[in-house]
Amino acid sequence: MSGAATLPQNGLKAQLGGLALPVGVLLIIAMMVMPLPVLLLDLFFVANILLSLVILMVALYSYRPLDFSSFPSLLLIATIFRLALNVASTRAVLTHGHTGHDAAGQVIKAFGEFVIAGNFVVGLLVFAILVIINLVVITKGASRVSEVSARFTLDAMPGKQMAIDADLNAGLLTPDAARARRAEVAAEADFYGSMDGAGKFVKGDAMAGILILAINIIGGILIGTLQHGLTMGEAAQTYVLLSIGDGLVAQIPALLLSIATAIIVTRVSSSHDMGGLIAQQIHLRAAWMPVAAVLAIIGLVPGMPTGVFLLAAGSAAAIAWFGRTDLGQQDNPDAPGTDVIEPDTGKPSEGITPDDVADHAPVSLQIGYGLIPLAGEGGGALVTRITAIRREVSKAMGFVVPGVRIRDDLTLPPNQYRIRIGQVIRAEDVVYPDRKLAIPGNGSARKLKGIEVKDPSFGLDAVWILPHQLAEAEADDHVVVEPESVIATHLSQVLYKHAADLIGPDDVQVLLDTLARVAPTLVNAVVPKLVPLHSVTAVLRTLLSERIPIGDLRRILEGLAELSGRNLSAADMAEALRPMLVPLLLQQMTPINTPLPLVTLDPELEQLLLRARRPGDEGLVIDNGLAGTLVKSLSDALEEATGQGKQAVLIVASQLRRSLAGFLRPHLPDAIVLGINELPENRRVEVVASIGGQSQLPPR
Repeated sequence: MSGAATLPQNGLKAQLGGLALPVGVLLIIAMMVMPLPVLLLDLFFVANILLSLVILMVALYSYRPLDFSSFPSLLLIATIFRLALNVASTRAVLTHGHTGHDAAGQVIKAFGEFVIAGNFVVGLLVFAILVIINLVVITKGASRVSEVSARFTLDAMPGKQMAIDADLNAGLLTPDAARARRAEVAAEADFYGSMDGAGKFVKGDAMAGILILAINIIGGILIGTLQHGLTMGEAAQTYVLLSIGDGLVAQIPALLLSIATAIIVTRVSSSHDMGGLIAQQIHLRAAWMPVAAVLAIIGLVPGMPTGVFLLAAGSAAAIAWFGRTDLGQQDNPDAPGTDVIEPDTGKPSEGITPDDVADHAPVSLQIGYGLIPLAGEGGGALVTRITAIRREVSKAMGFVVPGVRIRDDLTLPPNQYRIRIGQVIRAEDVVYPDRKLAIPGNGSARKLKGIEVKDPSFGLDAVWILPHQLAEAEADDHVVVEPESVIATHLSQVLYKHAADLIGPDDVQVLLDTLARVAPTLVNAVVPKLVPLHSVTAVLRTLLSERIPIGDLRRILEGLAELSGRNLSAADMAEALRPMLVPLLLQQMTPINTPLPLVTLDPELEQLLLRARRPGDEGLVIDNGLAGTLVKSLSDALEEATGQGKQAVLIVASQLRRSLAGFLRPHLPDAIVLGINELPENRRVEVVASIGGQSQLPPR
């Protein structure tokens, strides 16, 4: 029954809220044609100042322009309200000005006497200065910013929409999230377009203030002298004071709104009606508390109507106290800062959703609390290094590597980090943020004091030294690496090794869509007519698993088109494509004019391995002794080449390549195995080691 009673109450409340704004606008229009008592004029003038202060405070406390998307409409309403007050006060000044300085109310009288202080020239100059500040400085600048922002926002809309579509195709966004992002982009364009026009309201309001002041002074003097028999001096003293007071009462709120406009445009569609949206967005405790304080201070100024201002200040404080709504919690009751206590009923909590426990980040870096300073609040040195690593790996492998989510994990030791691909932990190690990692070079002869470790990226002996040991380490031919660079380099190695796990059908479709802009016929002819999308994805994953870049997607599709009629598996198609793609890998490893360092197999060992191939599954059947010796010999040869600054590759017979590469992958994941048919004809080669001499093989 309580639920049934609540619905009508909520419906009535919504209807009343929807009627508030139309009724208010009608009352404002009525003010322009109906005379108002001076008491209402005082109340409305104070309400005008209150409204302007609230708008300014909300603009200051808004994080984004869209947080105050109702600002253009509210600005229009506030401007009309102020102009209506100008009309009403002008009627009062010209009609009853001859009766004395309080003819148009206490607020106008107080502003006039406080500013003029017996000197009309001073009052006119102060008013002129305020108008110049408002019209020439703030309003003109805000109008220009609004115009440029609207133009740039509209120009950027297609790119933003394409980025959303790309994230949706890549699986980074759900359809609902993509719709919300598109709505936000459209709302942003609407907002800046509205702000471009709203700036003209402020400019016109400032110009109207000058004209109204002139009309009040000239008209008042004429009416006072011609109709009421006042002398020129008496008429000037009365009507100039009232006119300047009226102008200041209107110009100060106009100045506040101009400042709010400038704030909004220098740092929007909604499901609510305008009245509800405005009521929702300005009902902020953080905005109303400063308003109450400012109004109270104004009420204490000598000559001001203290009672009216203190009443308004009390009203603002009451709204702030009973409202209890902070920015960012208007639509999200579970936002940070709101305590949500769920009773322990023994049943699964309904407040927990799958999104709370699922982590869909393709790549994540978990860090202990001791490493948080490396990331920094707004993105420290670690974030900068990871961004550069992502760009480097993306260019090398030929597809956009997903973003890396950095999260602190209190379950980890303070200095430990962990790299995950999907949900699987691929690497972890320890770094010391207050130290530097020193890796000895070929000429190093001294053993440095510190924490001895293995470099997580390449497995080299290293030591964590203190900052004051830097000069000593560099003098002894040590390579000194910052802790954030250690993590970023380790992450780079993991991304290269597991690139195949980072690409899926959605990512491949994005690559195909990009290629379709320049080669639409090729893409439409191959995918999915000749080769389905899942097969293309499998081929690309197979290539990436062996570090073969897939950036030349045009040649890959052309090759797949030729292979499509042979009924080959994805692994067979990838193997057939390798000869045309391996040069992309080799040019990344060794400059084109530098001989390519090769490690070869002794002919006898190569023949032995060819005979050891398993039929059908491309595996190798060799005894443990031979396998251990082969792995150790190859590892030593590759390490020796690395120590000489060379990145060597193992070259074998074409029939043996895939079997041997699969055998070595668990033991030497960084080893590159090429078939003899994959060597480019135009590359010079240099044999740096040969594996399989009698001294290296175990007795059979």
